[in-house]
Amino acid sequence: MSNTKHPIPAQPAPPLSETTFLILVSLGGGPKHGYAIMKEVEELSRRRVLLGTGTLYGAIKRLLADGWISRLDLPEDSTDGRDRKSYALTSHGRKVLRAETQRLRELVELAVQRAF
Repeated sequence: MSNTKHPIPAQPAPPLSETTFLILVSLGGGPKHGYAIMKEVEELSRRRVLLGTGTLYGAIKRLLADGWISRLDLPEDSTDGRDRKSYALTSHGRKVLRAETQRLRELVELAVQRAF
């Protein structure tokens, strides 16, 4: 009997919600502040996903805690004098986004093979 340990396969990550996926996709193009994320998610989803501020900032809080995004404090906005908090994907968040994109590709390919 061999003492060689075989790595246990990693459990696949649970599928991301459409909202989380679209927030990550929105940030894939570069850092954005909350309002810009809301508008881009709306556009990307063809208005299927309309984020309220509570939903968006709840998701942002969770994504920050999970290490998928980071917060950037940008200089004061000259129009209203407020600092803008922007968010960017971390390297881990980009890996999560790539993995979810691959999972979705595989599902679409399966559907195409079986149903069309």
